[in-house]
Amino acid sequence: MAKSKAQTRKLQESGGNVRRARVVRQFTQEKLAEKCSLNSQTIRKIERGDMNILLTTVARIQAALGCSWGEILGPEGKRRRGSV
Repeated sequence: MAKSKAQTRKLQESGGNVRRARVVRQFTQEKLAEKCSLNSQTIRKIERGDMNILLTTVARIQAALGCSWGEILGPEGKRRRGSV
């Protein structure tokens, strides 16, 4: 199934947020992948917005980086999570 422009934009935004959080914490993609029990190719795809991320994967990344859900998902994702 093809992604809509809005879905693509949100994946790219979330991927950019993962990258920024990773860089701020001075993690390489390899180090983050190891801490999340993922491979570095998966981290690259997530950061580019080329991969839809399961919530369990977001949780693993969030825990490894020690950041908030909002830092990864953006303010919109934080509101959604709180309203469910």
